Amino acid sequence: MFSGIVEEAAQVVALEREQENLHITLACSFAGELKIDQSVAHNGVCLTVVRKGEGTYTVTAIQETLDRSNLGDLRVGDKVNVERSMMMNGRLDGHIVQGHVDQTATCTDVEEEDGSWRYTFEYQADPEMARRGYLTVDKGSVTVNGVSLTVCNPTDHSFQVAIIPYTYEHTNFHQIQAGTRVNIEFDIIGKYISRLMGVASR
Repeated sequence: MFSGIVEEAAQVVALEREQENLHITLACSFAGELKIDQSVAHNGVCLTVVRKGEGTYTVTAIQETLDRSNLGDLRVGDKVNVERSMMMNGRLDGHIVQGHVDQTATCTDVEEEDGSWRYTFEYQADPEMARRGYLTVDKGSVTVNGVSLTVCNPTDHSFQVAIIPYTYEHTNFHQIQAGTRVNIEFDIIGKYISRLMGVASR
């Protein structure tokens, strides 16, 4: 379980294909604190630490994860938003994030607004999935590349988010531009409510 409060943008230092698996090695400041089998979110995808090096660690993404997320787009040198799993004795500064990416979205516009930035994302809408809570609502929560954000101006297939300078500088949002694919996870609370409403209406 995560909160969507990214700790830093780790750098990809190596990518290794092994059949349908992709081993991703990253460098970050807390690599030395990690343990084998520990869960870390990468652009919002929960992956397990399988190997450690000097200032680096390695995780493995299976083909289903690569198909559902943007991790298959990674190149050496790219920045990845990383967050260790949430400690249950602390504050929940973001929102409840599972680390199970629902699908990808594409950035269609980035607009600077007096020091902050407004990003527009579009995703493939499915009416059946929307009935099950896979949608965004105004002022609701959404996770974009692992970052907990507040939704603005949602439609059936798009939404906007406002990014402050701190988030812009300390995550990989500064690399996102029109055409960039991002990972999105819809709010789990909305999914549960939609499920309960569906059961109650039967």
